[in-house]
Amino acid sequence: MSTETIEKFISEFARSLDEKTFVKMTLGNYKGADEHLQKAMVRLIETKKGTRLFFLYRYNTRDTAKNYAFDEGIKLLRSMLGTEFFAGHLFTTVNDFQLDIGKKGKARLNVAKPTFKSKPSLGHDREKKRFVNADSFYLRALGITTDRGEVRDKQQDKWKQINKFVETLGSLFDKSQLKDRKHLKIVDMGSGKGYLTFAAYDYFKNIRGIDAQVTGVDTKQNLVDLCNDIARAAEFDGLQFVHGSIGDFELNDVDVLIALHACNTATDDAIFRGIKAEADLIVVAPCCHQEIRPQIRPPEMLKNVLKHGIMLEREAESITDGLRALLLEKSGYETKLFEFVSTEHTPKNNMIVGTKQKQIKEAEKLDEQINSIKNFYGIREQRLESLINQAEARA
Repeated sequence: MSTETIEKFISEFARSLDEKTFVKMTLGNYKGADEHLQKAMVRLIETKKGTRLFFLYRYNTRDTAKNYAFDEGIKLLRSMLGTEFFAGHLFTTVNDFQLDIGKKGKARLNVAKPTFKSKPSLGHDREKKRFVNADSFYLRALGITTDRGEVRDKQQDKWKQINKFVETLGSLFDKSQLKDRKHLKIVDMGSGKGYLTFAAYDYFKNIRGIDAQVTGVDTKQNLVDLCNDIARAAEFDGLQFVHGSIGDFELNDVDVLIALHACNTATDDAIFRGIKAEADLIVVAPCCHQEIRPQIRPPEMLKNVLKHGIMLEREAESITDGLRALLLEKSGYETKLFEFVSTEHTPKNNMIVGTKQKQIKEAEKLDEQINSIKNFYGIREQRLESLINQAEARA
């Protein structure tokens, strides 16, 4: 093993940290025991404990992350090079260093002109006039932006969706009874990789200065672990991710319930959870409207229209979301249903918003309207209505 060349690479890494010229580092050509690990990426992050090294480990189907002090990171690098990772690429503002370790342990170190002439921002502060700052650490860690704070080409649609979501959420908040709150509890049901959950927390906590406690709930443990790693690295103390399903997660004290793109009746489960918890604001973007479509028996006047699959699908989506809005109104919420992102950016773009009201208006008339719609289309049951009726029967 050519330890001298490897030590040269490590010493250049240590020197770049000491002289503040370090930009980032990638480790590849993994040959360790974990068959799913592909590579590791290292960058700096500013924390309350000072500047630290953020290691992001990329696997086939998941990512994990952890922070290290400089001395810990250097020690870790020394233990991994030549035993697990057999390639390293160090980027500094002075030079780039490419390390390759061959099968027989022979190592080669190439030095080139720097790719980066300036270092990326490390802090979490942002310009006050912007909803989302592309240079935010969590966006880089989640792969939305590059180390230079530039939105990746393949993430442009996601970037637009994040911005529009935060802008919409902020506007809804300002028009609700929550607008003067200094403390806010938000739960994001089906948070996934957490793009919108991070953005919501960052917006309310760091731009609006509200003491926000945000919880993301998801069924995939690997995504929960990754998001918690990044939240800790970003020192988002009021943000946590937990493992659970929408139907089973115990929801009690919550101000804002979010459920974006929860599949099929999971959206109904989320709305019901929000109603039961008396959330002041319920924000959902439905996905995969499968429950009502097979139940629909087209009335005579629409038989030749709804015989076409695409027309039946769109009708089923409209009826499903319309019934959800009416059921929210029956439960004491003022509702809005609108397109929050253009279809060119995402095909799942309708948003239903329920804002808690002090009094329930015309519950009997709403009941009559719901039953009339169901009878007209031959709909036997709808998940949200069933959940509400079951809860009322138990009360």
